[in-house]
Amino acid sequence: MTRPSTPVLTPDPTNRDSAFLKTMRGEAAPHTPVWFMRQAGRYMPEYRALRAGRSMLECIRTPELAAEITLQPIKAMPMDAAILFNDILTPLPVMGLDLDFVGGVGPQISNRIETPFDVDRLGVPAAAEVMPYTAEAIRMVRQELDPRGVPLIGFVGAPFTLASYAIEGKGSRNYERTKRFMYGEPAAWHRLMDKFETILADYLAEQVKAGAQAVQIFDSWVGALSIYDYVTFVKPATGRLIERTKKLGVPVIYFGTSTHHLLPEMSSLGSDVMGIDWRTPLNDAWKLIQPGQGVQGNLDPLLLQGPWRELKHQTDRILAEVDGRPGHIFNVGHGLLPETPVDMVRRLVDYVHEQTAK
Repeated sequence: MTRPSTPVLTPDPTNRDSAFLKTMRGEAAPHTPVWFMRQAGRYMPEYRALRAGRSMLECIRTPELAAEITLQPIKAMPMDAAILFNDILTPLPVMGLDLDFVGGVGPQISNRIETPFDVDRLGVPAAAEVMPYTAEAIRMVRQELDPRGVPLIGFVGAPFTLASYAIEGKGSRNYERTKRFMYGEPAAWHRLMDKFETILADYLAEQVKAGAQAVQIFDSWVGALSIYDYVTFVKPATGRLIERTKKLGVPVIYFGTSTHHLLPEMSSLGSDVMGIDWRTPLNDAWKLIQPGQGVQGNLDPLLLQGPWRELKHQTDRILAEVDGRPGHIFNVGHGLLPETPVDMVRRLVDYVHEQTAK
């Protein structure tokens, strides 16, 4: 597949000296920045009220709604970054896959990929033409964030993680269909990864042009692979995606779960920061990644549903593992869960700021 050249963009300098962006660049910051994956979402009563009677896709595709949801946690607590309300699966419908978010079940794809022909029928349309609502939401959010000094994170799913949903038709524990297709149809698999790389790079370029000041690439399910399979079937396309994204002029976070064994290979792709889940101590993670890379993480999100004494203890443990090194962004090791008490999130943000203030 012919890949269009990625434009070199000059991001808006607003909020350049925020704690989050300074940390993304590996510079000393006034405190450890804090944001949370899924910080705009179901644990907030404001979100549940707004979502009542509305589908997930309606909220994503309506810029006013996406912007409002993005801003809800920023208005409620002193987060150091906002992340756009969106979903990693947003590109799938514009490529020709019938996606629905079923309450209590999750994403469902009725015409999942089963054959090489199914790969070849997928379109790769221009993101600006088929997903303009994302850029419009970003522009709206930036108008609210800039006076607060809070930067905005854009994001996409990584090629493997999108491929796994497209082939499984839903979430999976073992990714059996995905692996069978990967092993049995390697040429079609690489065509699929090429298509995802192309549309995701274009989508990120549109997000950055609209005002995203950093991006995260979610490879949520890549930990299901062996090192050999990652290097052979995933790393080439993901590496090209990260390379093209870095040319946009914004810092990049690359994140996956259950990826301790993959961290050396994943970090070699050159992201500015590696997202680490709760299974790997941060001081061990730093030994596995490239020199100069930052780390993001890595509190178990379930701790926010426990007593404060245990949450405080494990937050102290994580901060002790960092030991004052620059380049640490405090986050959960996966997304916040719906049952998370808002007051515990707010208390944790305040505590990390207090403990790391310089």
